[in-house]
Amino acid sequence: MKNNIPFRFGSEVYTWYMSGNGETHKGRLGHMIEIIAKAGFTGIQPIFTWMGDLVDPSLLAAKLQENGIELAALALAQEWNGKEETAEERKISDNAIALLERFPNAILNTVQIPTGRNDLEARQKSLVNIVNSVSQRAYNKGIACSYHPNSPHSSIIRTAEDYKIVLEGLNEKVTGWTPDVGHIINGDMDPLAKMKEYQHLINHVHYKDWNGMPEWTIMGNGKVDLVGITQWLKDINYSGWIICEDEGPEALEDPDCVTLHDGNWIKNDLIPALK
Repeated sequence: MKNNIPFRFGSEVYTWYMSGNGETHKGRLGHMIEIIAKAGFTGIQPIFTWMGDLVDPSLLAAKLQENGIELAALALAQEWNGKEETAEERKISDNAIALLERFPNAILNTVQIPTGRNDLEARQKSLVNIVNSVSQRAYNKGIACSYHPNSPHSSIIRTAEDYKIVLEGLNEKVTGWTPDVGHIINGDMDPLAKMKEYQHLINHVHYKDWNGMPEWTIMGNGKVDLVGITQWLKDINYSGWIICEDEGPEALEDPDCVTLHDGNWIKNDLIPALK
């Protein structure tokens, strides 16, 4: 997937996680690596708490090498609802950081699991402090970090007002921002405008498509201007990863097919449309 473009395309594993809240495809990260490679992607972003045996860095490295793809990032998803990390949350975060010490070019991608918008101001402040703390510990180990907002109605980071509070509270020395274009438009914002506003924070990008009925659709079938956004990323010489995290309803039935579709769409439709 190269056409004089400065970035690379990878795939998330949430496409498989959607079915059965992770139970249907539990323990199949090796299969996901194979399908993602077959789709033409050159990187993968697993979910740290959903890696099965491949949480062993030696086994993971061998499987990645076998399929010719890289660990682009690691998703660290926790609730983080207290004023600071719980002991268990800190343990999980530190274990993720320890794994990434074996993959120094991969990003720690932090995301809060949505649990409701109660006590919004206090919880947003606490989230910023926790994310900054996790990122600082990772940064101290030589690991780059990026925070990923999301848009369910139970998320405390879904609107323009939320983004301003949290993104402007990030410690830019130790963490960046992952704009997820589908979550941005689902929060009633223009993805490209928001990316331009906080361009200096971007060090990782997530793609999904959206049709508003009520939310996601398979990549290329929705209202997100993926060509325009990708062209802008090319124009500013963005050199990080673009990770596809397709949440179209088709993924519930056949995540393999959805992932192969996305790879073909990027190769045959998206990249040729760039100037």
